[in-house]
Amino acid sequence: MTVVLPVPPLSHPLTSEAVLALASGGLRKSYGRHKRRFEAVRGVSLHIAPGEVLAFLGPNGAGKTTTIKMIAGLIRPDAGWVRIAGLDPHRQPEALQGVGAVLEGNRNLYWRLTALENLEYFGVLRQMPRKVARKRGLDLLEAFDLLDKRKEPVQKLSRGMQQKIAIAVALIHEPQLLLLDEPTLGLDVEAGETVKQLVRQVAASGCAILLTTHQLNVAEELSDRVAIIRSGQIVAEQKTQALIRQFSEHSAYHIEFEGTLDDNRRQLIESLGAAVNKQQIHYFPAESSLSPSATLYKLLSVLDPLPLVEVRQDRADLTDVFLQLVRND
Repeated sequence: MTVVLPVPPLSHPLTSEAVLALASGGLRKSYGRHKRRFEAVRGVSLHIAPGEVLAFLGPNGAGKTTTIKMIAGLIRPDAGWVRIAGLDPHRQPEALQGVGAVLEGNRNLYWRLTALENLEYFGVLRQMPRKVARKRGLDLLEAFDLLDKRKEPVQKLSRGMQQKIAIAVALIHEPQLLLLDEPTLGLDVEAGETVKQLVRQVAASGCAILLTTHQLNVAEELSDRVAIIRSGQIVAEQKTQALIRQFSEHSAYHIEFEGTLDDNRRQLIESLGAAVNKQQIHYFPAESSLSPSATLYKLLSVLDPLPLVEVRQDRADLTDVFLQLVRND
């Protein structure tokens, strides 16, 4: 069963604040005074459409937490603006009714309450009638395959079940934006996969998700786009797979073949900038190379008609991209 969340109609272009679950522009925040003044966030702009997962990544101290607190209306920006489904959380408190949050470590659960009691309590806290909160809670527990655990105290449940309940609590009031912090941290493999599937399910229902995590493999797997912050500024914001492809453009190619190369073929291959090692060819494109794939095709034509065993490229992953962006100017 899928979780049903309200999705605003796409009656405007996706750049419209009315359509975006989250839009922010030029956010700035400083701490301290005079010589000790420190600018934690410097002109950060983010946007998330309904049903989209944006991974907001950065090293410790980069400005992630300050940015999220400004988005959530917890601290006022020195400059810039925030809109949640078109509303300003700093001037229109009702904007925060459109936000749900899952904090790392399940800090938004009461351990001695049952799963259903947690959902009822937080629903009422969100100004929902108790009967509505109970009905919504039961629907969420059924959707998350936890209906049989509804009377169990949270402290007796597994870590994976607790995380699923934490997500359910964040969704009890049908938010348009979910702030998701380290959703799989500390989970075993099976529980982690279950929670990741749940996150995909929530996004597919139309809820926008701002994901923060230091587990970059999880960010790569779940996100549609990535925004990387360093020293208070966004240094990259792009579709996740497009960003990875960009950093993989000049990665090495490896060709494995059967048979024996004669001297002429070996010389041709080396003249193309590749190295031969027994029945393997290794080609490392120079960053100045405009078309590494064109050279790859030339290498393959030199090998013709020798049988090919494997042709592969060393691909960057999000961890490689992240480290290059936060370490280099």
